[in-house]
Amino acid sequence: MNKKRTDFAQKLISAPYIVWSAIFIIVPLLMVAYYAFTDKSGAFTLDNISGLSRYAKTFGMSLLYAAEATVISLIIAYPLAYFMSNMKAGAQRMMSMLIMLPMWMNFLIRTYSWITILAKTGIINTLLSKIGIGPVQLINTPGAVVLGMVYNYLPYMVLPIYTVMVKIDKSLLEAADDLGSSPISRLRRVIFPMTVPGIISGITMVFVPSVSTFYISQKLGGGKTMLIGDVIEMQFQSSYNYNLGAAISLVLMVLILISLAVMNRFDDSEEGGILI
Repeated sequence: MNKKRTDFAQKLISAPYIVWSAIFIIVPLLMVAYYAFTDKSGAFTLDNISGLSRYAKTFGMSLLYAAEATVISLIIAYPLAYFMSNMKAGAQRMMSMLIMLPMWMNFLIRTYSWITILAKTGIINTLLSKIGIGPVQLINTPGAVVLGMVYNYLPYMVLPIYTVMVKIDKSLLEAADDLGSSPISRLRRVIFPMTVPGIISGITMVFVPSVSTFYISQKLGGGKTMLIGDVIEMQFQSSYNYNLGAAISLVLMVLILISLAVMNRFDDSEEGGILI
């Protein structure tokens, strides 16, 4: 009897979360699927899916830029997380706060501020002009778009890796030193394998928003770099072609799920893994 009451209580407690997931996750996904496979009259059609071939280059460019931003973020974040994990507790808290501090600011403002920095009359070109190098075309370039992605999403790479690193048992590192491991060997054989869950989580948290972003490419790319997020935004906001926009969103979601599934195969740990 007590077991039945406990099961009923657990179901009652979890009910709001189930309803929330159904309303804000499942229902929107069903709506996207419905619009993707129908025309403006509501009739079933595959024209929206078959018409996506003309956006193949845009899909590829979005995946490429997202991959570049993810790799650069990982290269920057891993040593930073390593040095943070070896600091004193007070310094670790300070560094964590400094990393999260830009995230307290609005995303649009953070991105827009780079226009002032990268513009021809911006801070960087002003300094370059004074030493006779500039001005250099920095804004409205693919590099500026990747830079915006790295800047905005770098904390999502640093924090998961740091969280895993700080939990590594120091006795394991001492044992590696006692066995004659060099710092590089210790990093390669002990630290890196134990931080794979954090790396996978960081890659996911940077790659997914990067591949679907549109505001960064619009402001820092100047409209010259059209990513798949821009195409989706254009279909919904300008062309009012919800069916094609939903089809592109559906295919993008499938590509992201495939990427997550591939990355998930590299993580055989139960802690910090990705669940699909």
